[in-house]
Amino acid sequence: MKTAEKEQLIQKVENGSVTTPKGFFAGGIHAGLRYSKKDVGILFSTKPASVAAVYTQNHFQAAPLKVTQESISKSQKLQAIVVNSAIANACTGEKGLQDAYEMRKLTAERLNIDENLVAVASTGVIGEFLQMDKIKKGIQELQYSSFDEGAKEFQEAILTTDTIIKGSCYEVIVEGKKVTIGGAAKGSGMIHPNMATMLGFITTDANVPTPLLQQALKEITDVTFNQITVDGDTSTNDMVIVMANGEAEHSPLTENHPEWHTFKEGLKLVCEDLAKQIARDGEGATKLVEVTVKGANSKQDANIIAKKIVGSSLVKTAIYGLDVNWGRIVAAIGYSDAKVNPDETEIYIGPYLTFKNGLPQPFNEEDATEYLKNEHVEITVLLSEGNEEGKAWGCDLTYDYVKINASYRT
Repeated sequence: MKTAEKEQLIQKVENGSVTTPKGFFAGGIHAGLRYSKKDVGILFSTKPASVAAVYTQNHFQAAPLKVTQESISKSQKLQAIVVNSAIANACTGEKGLQDAYEMRKLTAERLNIDENLVAVASTGVIGEFLQMDKIKKGIQELQYSSFDEGAKEFQEAILTTDTIIKGSCYEVIVEGKKVTIGGAAKGSGMIHPNMATMLGFITTDANVPTPLLQQALKEITDVTFNQITVDGDTSTNDMVIVMANGEAEHSPLTENHPEWHTFKEGLKLVCEDLAKQIARDGEGATKLVEVTVKGANSKQDANIIAKKIVGSSLVKTAIYGLDVNWGRIVAAIGYSDAKVNPDETEIYIGPYLTFKNGLPQPFNEEDATEYLKNEHVEITVLLSEGNEEGKAWGCDLTYDYVKINASYRT
């Protein structure tokens, strides 16, 4: 889609949220799982919605994921998501599984809907049991609304070590009607999808059948959430869920619908926004690092190289230390499995060409160091293998990351 066409059909909704699409409600409450912050949240559609989901590839999948996958498999629809922070309910055996089922049951009763229309998500410390008395009371007392406050409460309730709430919203035009896509996410550490310790919840009033929505989410996840990394660790709990309730009242989208790609682009923009916010809010991070690789032999090669660079601890520490060390970028490119010709590769840090034709290039070190002080640092790699492009996002690696994770449970 050309830029001018995209701007005409797709608009960012400033201050939009998961409750901006028609028919969605949200809320959050402090149930007592955390010392003082909100820790139980709910997201609710007025009617069952088409659903798509992707899950962590960690072998140790937490109980809530198993329950959620069961719900979606049975119903092929979803109407509500209940989330708790503080405790991950992972590696908790049969009791943990029963607790996740109990969360699903309590939420269904609270909303007067079928249990198989409820997804369950948890995030926090692994290996501890949920305090079900507090969760039960929290779900029973939860209030939800379609207003901004309800969305904000939900966004706060899903956080762990995050320093900011994360949200995004776009509006697209389908058959002359406004279709809105809103998202909320959490994630700060243990970020290295496929998937990582992150939760993403996306709502839309579009009319999209479940199989097509699932196909779109899978494709989009591969170039957004799966292209971020903070520390190379993957977690046990993480998922992204999309609910599409059809309240925009257009005809069902299909791959042959003239506005299908417009909707898909809007969904991609929401996912990319959330992914970048997660990367920027990496534990202890001071900068968002964006790597673009052009001229690759395939999209897969471009994505592999971009993620190797942004995931390199040496690159991340160099950026934190304001060290224009292009050699670390060369090393990261070199140990990727992608097709690369070192003698026909260019590396830019911001606007500064640092490497070309197998040789270092002259640049103003002081100016380049000053550039690294920006909160958004861009690295660009130009290859000579083809015409494909890929991106990845991450952050710098700081002393505070060690402090946060050294005392996570204390």
